Amino acid sequence: MSEHSRAIIHLDLDAFFAAVEVLENPELAGKPVLVGGRPEERGVVAAASYPARALGVRSAMPMARALALCPHAVVLPARHSLYRAYSQRVMAILHETAPLVEQMSIDEAYLDMTDSIAAWEEAVEMARELQRRIREEIGLSASLGVASNKLVAKVASDRDKPGGLTVVRPGEEGAFLAPLPVRVLWGVGPVTAEKLAELGVNTVGDLAGAPQEVLRERFGRNGAAMALMARGIDQRPVVTEHEPKSISQETTFSRDLADADALKRQLWQLSQGVARRLKREGVAAETVAIKLRYTDFTTLTRQMRLSVPTDDEREIYRAALALLRRAWRRGRPVRLLGVAGRELSPPTGQLPLKLGQ
Repeated sequence: MSEHSRAIIHLDLDAFFAAVEVLENPELAGKPVLVGGRPEERGVVAAASYPARALGVRSAMPMARALALCPHAVVLPARHSLYRAYSQRVMAILHETAPLVEQMSIDEAYLDMTDSIAAWEEAVEMARELQRRIREEIGLSASLGVASNKLVAKVASDRDKPGGLTVVRPGEEGAFLAPLPVRVLWGVGPVTAEKLAELGVNTVGDLAGAPQEVLRERFGRNGAAMALMARGIDQRPVVTEHEPKSISQETTFSRDLADADALKRQLWQLSQGVARRLKREGVAAETVAIKLRYTDFTTLTRQMRLSVPTDDEREIYRAALALLRRAWRRGRPVRLLGVAGRELSPPTGQLPLKLGQ
């Protein structure tokens, strides 16, 4: 099959964490189930079953807010080792089906069926078979999208949840995307969507019809990329292995921290955690970043490029502390603190500087 008629499947497991908990305890079937942190510990929702979603609960929502919407919900702590075990069973089925599988997360993957089929429609039958096997052999519901590229396949898998199968055949990409809001496109977040709205661009169809020179002038190279996506064009391959783009750790405090020494202690622990993961991955970070979230959920991120990439906790902490001093308004309570290493590369082998040098 030609590049112009690639056959890509995107699979997304529905309400995965909550669905696993229901499988493990069938008495939870049909009940609003929330997986995540306790409300008294400032926890957030990691996953919500569809009965909970029907009442307005969403992932990443503060658990206290979720329980206000759904007071009778069953709240369960996350059991990540259990979810990984179920995910591995699903991914094994995917690898049996397609030669190219790109796992994006614990519950999401792309499959490239192009070289495994003689006619494009066979990919649709393969998607149906995948959905059936995952349901019957494992007990989980999955939503799938089938299209000629990754962008459209992912948008398609989200159109009919839970348990849907949406097919966008070659040549139908633009028409399928046109009525949808611009936020469905990869890389179009709230800020970009707001800027597009100022130009009168609200749907993907609006974006596809916007003058190219206006998009380039307002968004630079991203404008050209958005114009291609709006027409349903995406040449990205299915990649079987990913190198991490960044390594981060963050913590949400059970009580807001406004004390400088307490924040420094947390920053040191987070820096140590990032350094351990960098060493484990065999990479060094050229950029260190911090993330601050205040009580009102205002969130700041700041970053600093280092002269030499590092995996040393002291160097990471030194940069993170400098960023904290610049970004934090002294005495303002902090809800969440995070540290990240970005622009990863192999270590240079240079000895780390000692504190005080």
